[in-house]
Amino acid sequence: MGGKSATKAAYFDKLKELLEAYSSIFIVGVDNVSSQQMHEIRIALRGEAVVLMGKNTMIRRALKGFLAEHPEYERLLPFVRGNVGFIFTNSDMSAIKEKILSNRVAAPARAGAVAPNDVWVPAGNTGMEPGKTSFFQALGVPTKIARGTIEIVSDLKLIEGGNKVGASEASLLNLLNISPFTYGLSIEQIYSEGQTFSAGILDISDEDLLKTFSQAIATITAISLAANYPTIPATMHSVLNAYKKVLAVAIGTDYSWEGIEELKDRIANPDAYASAAPAAAAGGAASGDAPKEAAPAEEEEESDDDMGFGLFD
Repeated sequence: MGGKSATKAAYFDKLKELLEAYSSIFIVGVDNVSSQQMHEIRIALRGEAVVLMGKNTMIRRALKGFLAEHPEYERLLPFVRGNVGFIFTNSDMSAIKEKILSNRVAAPARAGAVAPNDVWVPAGNTGMEPGKTSFFQALGVPTKIARGTIEIVSDLKLIEGGNKVGASEASLLNLLNISPFTYGLSIEQIYSEGQTFSAGILDISDEDLLKTFSQAIATITAISLAANYPTIPATMHSVLNAYKKVLAVAIGTDYSWEGIEELKDRIANPDAYASAAPAAAAGGAASGDAPKEAAPAEEEEESDDDMGFGLFD
């Protein structure tokens, strides 16, 4: 009994030490993860994170004992269920997440296991003798005999993701040397600085944040302008709209100031400004023409002089 009590006390001290030393925790699922795979994961995370496993009842008891000093640890309790472990880190969480999820190993199908994804049997020659044709027929796999061996005619979805693997399906996949599943740690939840959130939050990039922020500003601006309620995002648009109204009043009256005189002159004398635009365009075209293209224009001017007509006659 004394030995068990000492072990529990040491575990509680270790858990408390890690909780105080690290700001972020990955709560990971360890279903179908072998001890060798856990060893490899520990090696991959060495120097950046610490992996701690333990019985759920012991983890809950330890956390409840820490609540008096750290009430924020209560947010961890709902996720301590099933086969889970803790990975503590102070490093970049996105990088740690990639290392956690990248360590996966292929595994054969086992009868009774739940398929994490769809399992397909590909078309092609199996190399098996014709005597096993009935085995394929029982599972609805389309086959034919080609060169004395069984050949699967077309791809077939053998198992739907989320369903249990039957004994016959497992046997067929093993006969075909197909290991359809990969197993590794799964991130159930992340705890950081007193808050819990899903791992998908780490996939949000700076571009996504900027786009969402810009859309929110545009929405606030539109609502502010429609409701005639002043807000900082709508200030620029309100000033521009007000200035447009001032311009409209000034144009409709004799009131004037230095900045509006040219606009009034353009409205009063549109022909003067209209004739200036083609002249500028013509000048630009003449300056950009090659010398060979300019030669015919000179000949036309000489022919006009010969006829005795001036430019303004």
